[in-house]
Amino acid sequence: MTIPQTIIRFPEIKLRTRDAHKLRGYFGNLFREKSELLHNHMGNGEFRYDYPQVQYKVISGTPTLVGIKDGARLLPELFLKIRELKIGGRVYPIHQKNIEAHTISIGAAEEPRPYIFNTLWMSLNQKNHQRYQQADPEEKTDLLERILTGNILAFFKGMDHFVEERIQVNTMLHEKSTRFKNNTMLAFEGSFTANVQLPNHIGLGKQVARGFGTIQYTGS
Repeated sequence: MTIPQTIIRFPEIKLRTRDAHKLRGYFGNLFREKSELLHNHMGNGEFRYDYPQVQYKVISGTPTLVGIKDGARLLPELFLKIRELKIGGRVYPIHQKNIEAHTISIGAAEEPRPYIFNTLWMSLNQKNHQRYQQADPEEKTDLLERILTGNILAFFKGMDHFVEERIQVNTMLHEKSTRFKNNTMLAFEGSFTANVQLPNHIGLGKQVARGFGTIQYTGS
């Protein structure tokens, strides 16, 4: 299966990785009336639980917007008009945008493919966080690999793509802590292999619209 993807970067602006949620807040408010895809809330204010088709990230210091499927078609229409960013009380004039648009293949792969997390992977909810803390190292790895498999399946479901093959995941992860909504959360950095073809710069796991869990293919 193929889907469209659009990536917009603002290379002259440098932000911190944790500023990704401010990007989402700024653009989500600015274009609130344009599309639910931009802020993931429906017209009645309820949260939209589908896989986010517009994601806001800071990758290597660069503010980055990633649109897939319907979000890929939406981004150029709106963001080519942007002349400034207002982040954390500061105004950043925009003189340059890099826009990359293409069609990408997704689905099962014959061989395991290597990926790295460019931003922290937030995988644990309240229930499985307790299970993780009580587990031994082997059980922790098994739990994380099952969660990541579920994250990949959730992405495919959001793209209306069904994978018949059994997904096989192998992780190489390290625990990290991060601040989220004034709470200290357990997250993970590292890499994984999986027998699936996934787009660069999409997010897996929790809070992907705010930049967490951003992946990149590291093969040739």
